[in-house]
Amino acid sequence: MTSLAKKILCLWLVFVAVALGETEDNTNVHDNSRIALFLQPGISFLGFDQREYFQDAIDTIYHEFLSQALDKRDTANVAKQDFQKVNFCFPIYAGLQFQLRQDNFLSVGAGYIYDNESVVLSDQNSRSHNYSYTLQGFPLFLEYRFAIPLNLMSLSNESLFSVALRWYWVLPHTEIYTSWGSLSAETPYYGAGFGISIGYLLFNWKSLYVFGDLGYSSISVKSKKQYADIVPDGPEEKAKWNIGGIQLQIRISLGVWNKPEVVEDSTVTDSLKKSSSAKGKDSVAVVAKDSAATTVAKDSAAVVTKDTASVTKDTAAVATKDTVTAVAKDSAAVSKDSTAATTSKENAAPAPARPEAETRPNAEARPNAAARPSAEARPE
Repeated sequence: MTSLAKKILCLWLVFVAVALGETEDNTNVHDNSRIALFLQPGISFLGFDQREYFQDAIDTIYHEFLSQALDKRDTANVAKQDFQKVNFCFPIYAGLQFQLRQDNFLSVGAGYIYDNESVVLSDQNSRSHNYSYTLQGFPLFLEYRFAIPLNLMSLSNESLFSVALRWYWVLPHTEIYTSWGSLSAETPYYGAGFGISIGYLLFNWKSLYVFGDLGYSSISVKSKKQYADIVPDGPEEKAKWNIGGIQLQIRISLGVWNKPEVVEDSTVTDSLKKSSSAKGKDSVAVVAKDSAATTVAKDSAAVVTKDTASVTKDTAAVATKDTVTAVAKDSAAVSKDSTAATTSKENAAPAPARPEAETRPNAEARPNAAARPSAEARPE
């Protein structure tokens, strides 16, 4: 990896770290757009392994220049540059996004990939020669993106992550053209490769959402031509190459048709709040009134009970006293009457003796009944 690529990658990582640190905890992670437009610029490290063919061609040309040098001065004039060992480019994609259901999106997009590698060689006469090759691609993709559920992965209690799966096709003018020629890629109807990425919500405002994506893609294409047609001493076989690779992307989506948002009416809300407050106050007043009434009733019951007990006690005392007095009086009167009767009986003359009853004979007794003759046996 070149120093430039390392610097850009470091800057990217710093940017993502800062964005993650500044993400608010109350981010609304649900995209309410039904249809949205998106733009997706990025950085890509292409998996183009055939770069060595072009480097070999440059080395061959350099040695030819050295062989044509006549002296040390001519030899000193010969110089070359080497191709980069990493194909580093800035692809850009755009497309249309549809939300099938909450947090599930289907997108159709197209992109443009362009990577130009160029070197300069000097011959023995100090003349400059430029050699280059360019990778160009027009990928078309179908993408399915879904948000990772909250219970599987979350930061700050928000489901901020999403996963995207893509299938790629290539459009015409996907090709390699060099200083020696060009070849075009075939465009099969069944597609050219796949891609996968994971994204994190960096920022959102109303219907604008910005995701940072890290992913990998493999877009393999081939041509009917050979590498020998576009580079000296290239292999004599049908050309194949890959315009996919590791990708760092920023996805910016803007909703053009959004779901209706539920807006609370402040008047209704205030009325409900006032009604709730009034009901609460009335309930408190009723409870207080009932409590007061209960307290008064308890006090009245206590007073009545106390007074009743007192009256009952007094009544019982009076009744007992009167009863005792009346019984005592009656007992004295009875005793007095009994004493007088006894005295009068003792002073009276004795009564004549009553003759004893005579014994009467049992003349009137009924005679015993005559015996009844027994039955005689009847002759047969």
